Amino acid sequence: MNRAHVGRYLGLISASVSAFIVYLLLSAVDLAHRLGWNASLTPSLLSLAGAATVFTALYWLFDRFAWKWRFLSLVIKVPNIAGQWDCRGQTVNPDGSPGYNWKATVTILQSWDRIRVLLKTTQSTSNSVSAALICDDADAYRLLYHYRNDPRIGEIELKSHLGFGELVFARDLGSADGEYFNGHGRNTFGTMKLKRI
Repeated sequence: MNRAHVGRYLGLISASVSAFIVYLLLSAVDLAHRLGWNASLTPSLLSLAGAATVFTALYWLFDRFAWKWRFLSLVIKVPNIAGQWDCRGQTVNPDGSPGYNWKATVTILQSWDRIRVLLKTTQSTSNSVSAALICDDADAYRLLYHYRNDPRIGEIELKSHLGFGELVFARDLGSADGEYFNGHGRNTFGTMKLKRI
């Protein structure tokens, strides 16, 4: 489901909930007056029940929790891939022959509107600069991300560089296969295989 559609639905729900809350508050004041109680409802209290406040609260709940609920996740087509992943990588030589193997731990941090990919090897750390998760009806889910890699102190042969990664997740979200391409300081490329830890 398109993110704009989710925003529209949250807006409609917010307006409805806000109207209902204001109705309840005004009914409570009316009842209090009938019972002879001195009840006043200031405009600032009514504004707290406004659609913007309700939308902010609903969006926060959706962004932190609701998008992970199984039935809702299926409707909005955003899988929960957050967590730790074991990564096995292999460089590919310019002639297409296999290069060297490497290992890493990949940590994916995710909310409804943000995703971050952190890859750590014994030699360097990569942090995503931007990332997007796409529902691909043919291949399940595809994660595209642009990253910056910084070598650890003492790795004099490595230079900081930028790169791009693409991972295709299995439908059961237990594994992923992908490729990466480096540039701007290190012209290498290769493949990755991820398994959820």
